[in-house]
Amino acid sequence: MSKRAARRPGGGPAIDVLIPAIEKDLHTLPYVIDSIRAFVRHPIGRIYVVSPDSRRIRALCAKKNCTFVLETRLLPLTKSRIRYRSRTWDRSGWLYQQLLKLSGDRVCRRSFLVVDADTVFIRPHRFRIGGRPVFYCRNWSQPEYFRTYRKLMGRRKTAPRSFVTHYMLFERSKLRSLKKTMEKRHGRPWYKAILKSIDRRKQFGFSEFETYGNYVYAHRSKSCILRSARNKALSSHPSRLTGTRVRRLSKAYRTVSFHQRSVYKRGVKARRR
Repeated sequence: MSKRAARRPGGGPAIDVLIPAIEKDLHTLPYVIDSIRAFVRHPIGRIYVVSPDSRRIRALCAKKNCTFVLETRLLPLTKSRIRYRSRTWDRSGWLYQQLLKLSGDRVCRRSFLVVDADTVFIRPHRFRIGGRPVFYCRNWSQPEYFRTYRKLMGRRKTAPRSFVTHYMLFERSKLRSLKKTMEKRHGRPWYKAILKSIDRRKQFGFSEFETYGNYVYAHRSKSCILRSARNKALSSHPSRLTGTRVRRLSKAYRTVSFHQRSVYKRGVKARRR
């Protein structure tokens, strides 16, 4: 990552950052953290890395001035208790990671930015402008995400674009409102409502970003700012993101993701999300 990416945090209230990770993410995680500090245009409070107990990830957190959070602190549920697989694929860890993201309000004391551990920012990002939330979007999604959303919320999705873009700012009050709505509608804890609503025969059964994004959009569509995410998937190592390459890529893209080197992340074999 280029040293020329200066830290210009901008004004407004500080935000926290939450990054779920496992040891297989260690080849990308340092670059992800550096890029957040370089390109997120908000004051950053604390960066939390949520992980199973790992000496190597704890060491990286100490080196990068981040806070390590043991994942069992966020959920009264472990990955081993999630059965979401077939004979050809296993999405249990992928789903567990999404539940961890939705549990970020247990450690973050302010609005928090969730970032996937394989996605690096290469252009400046703002997630609130004049009090309005900014969502980075793409033009396609998985239909099953919206079937589950309708089961959970009792309504169809309303946003014109997809919120699945590897990062999103969660406002604590809205996130808690979303979870309370799920619990009231289903009469059980929010994470159990999600597990109950998924069609486990389908490989792409739930999206935390589509669920939160559409919930906010349904209540505040006129105030939401939707921008194109412009993400680029790369197969090279992030150490090859020299200043010259970042400047070239940033002409067309906002972020880059290194999916192919983390294909088996949390037990996920499918590359597309």
